[in-house]
Amino acid sequence: MRDGGRTSGAEYSARVRIVFCGTPEVAVPSLDALVASEHEVVAVVTRPDAPSGRGKRLTPSPVALRAEELGIEVLKPQRPRDEDFVARLTAIAPDCCPVVAYGALLPQRVLDIPAHGFVNLHFSVLPRWRGAAPVQHAVLAGDEETGATTFRLVLEMDAGPVYGVITDPIGPSDTSGDLLTRLAHAGSALLVETLDTVAAGVEPTPQPAEGVTLAPKITVDDAKIDWSRPAVEVDRLVRGCTPSPGPWTTFRGERFKVVSAAPAQDDDAVLAPGELRVGRRAVHVGTGAGLLELGQVQAQGKRPMPAPDWARGLGAQGASGSEAPLRLGD
Repeated sequence: MRDGGRTSGAEYSARVRIVFCGTPEVAVPSLDALVASEHEVVAVVTRPDAPSGRGKRLTPSPVALRAEELGIEVLKPQRPRDEDFVARLTAIAPDCCPVVAYGALLPQRVLDIPAHGFVNLHFSVLPRWRGAAPVQHAVLAGDEETGATTFRLVLEMDAGPVYGVITDPIGPSDTSGDLLTRLAHAGSALLVETLDTVAAGVEPTPQPAEGVTLAPKITVDDAKIDWSRPAVEVDRLVRGCTPSPGPWTTFRGERFKVVSAAPAQDDDAVLAPGELRVGRRAVHVGTGAGLLELGQVQAQGKRPMPAPDWARGLGAQGASGSEAPLRLGD
């Protein structure tokens, strides 16, 4: 951990009473790590049950399910400003509230309840990539590393003073899902260390004013592949939008998912953007600069499959045959 804080002269108990705030699967490792620590997790705050699956059945969040397994009280306010929630959190009187991907903005009156505030675990090296999708934007931008930061929550988005930072290199085949899985586990240890320092009286350090970038939520429209972009950028889009919201294009007028792909190596062939070349062992697609080799793909109504298997099922020869070239993005 790169320590971002400094020790004050105050003395605190080595154990703090915690109300943990989090919602998705990526927050579960932090809840488990805090439960296993010396600190006391007295309650969990998570988003309300949401529709899930084909039947759109109301389903508790992954954090709610884990908290229930652990026998921890679960609070599910519709809005964090709701009076019933504010009253209950005030009655619990936590020393500190660690937050991992909770998913709702907290008003100042809630931030003021715990004696040592809310401490957020954010999956970027702040101040770079403030916002909802920091890992995705790091991949899209071609960053060489990402990481996680713990900081005290303030009203301004991801702008609070920093306790600690860890970093993680972004490999050439890493997807956002790969990185989030790694950071969820490494970040859980950072969060426990941060709570230890909070208990010891460490004060966080203000973020630098320079280097701020924003990472808004990636939408389904953002995940549409533009084949006129260079192969290296299309590769980043595929990896950055995997697994969510999922990179996609169209084929013969229907949505077509590109589950995995990579820039083709040492291939001097030229294909028009979106044009397919189908070989026995590989399927390539043209871009604005260079070729992309398709890995796994998913046609409309089908399961994911290797691109050569999908192409063989078309019964077509592609760009190298006598028929009109096959294209993605039509």
